[in-house]
Amino acid sequence: MMVRDPVCEMEIEPRRAAAMMTHEGRAWYFCSERCRDKFAANPGIFINKAPAMRLTVGVMGSADNRQPEEYRRLARALGQTIADEGMVLITGACPGLPYECAAGAYGQGGMSVGISPALSLDEHVHKYLSPSDAFDILIYTGSGLMGREVTNIRSSDIVVIVGGRSGTLGEFAIAYDEGKLIGVLEGTGGITAQIPGLEASFDKDTGATVLYDGDPRRLVHRLMEHYEKKQYRRPSCFCDETMSAGG
Repeated sequence: MMVRDPVCEMEIEPRRAAAMMTHEGRAWYFCSERCRDKFAANPGIFINKAPAMRLTVGVMGSADNRQPEEYRRLARALGQTIADEGMVLITGACPGLPYECAAGAYGQGGMSVGISPALSLDEHVHKYLSPSDAFDILIYTGSGLMGREVTNIRSSDIVVIVGGRSGTLGEFAIAYDEGKLIGVLEGTGGITAQIPGLEASFDKDTGATVLYDGDPRRLVHRLMEHYEKKQYRRPSCFCDETMSAGG
């Protein structure tokens, strides 16, 4: 895929761009730091000269509705921050902390997308007992609870773990194995307290980066900064790489 530098209008490959930055949640790529700096100084001059896609943030966490209010507050603040930054929120369209995050984003006027395990809205609500009122879009995968996890991760430029149990651990493992940029919202219980030890035990260099923070807004800003500086150069498509079949 080729994109266009909005300043000089040169066509470039995103992962080979000399620089990139986000503006209003969209990813802009540049042939040089000079073009990036010109854009940063006055984005309004250039934003209509080239299309740019919004970055997506996938939030994965416990679907258990019995969450302490402090965990719920942190999840809502995470969703609000993602909306404030203009990025698209992706969740598994489930109850619990992902729902709180979706409600935070939706209430803030952000774009909220749910990846449903169901075949239809009726099945989503009645079989999976999942909400539908905090989403701009529900995508019905028909893949079941575990099958939709891969879709969640691969649709997300950045992944954030909030609380969670065994299902969320599986999503973390997929994201790590596929070289994603991952944030862990500390102080939300579940597996978030266990991930540092798990990460330390991994001896497989997948290119994944994991950032930890207990403040939702600071975590999102740190993830965006890392994406702009490093992660965009390594999309999780394993381009030009030979991957070992071993886990």
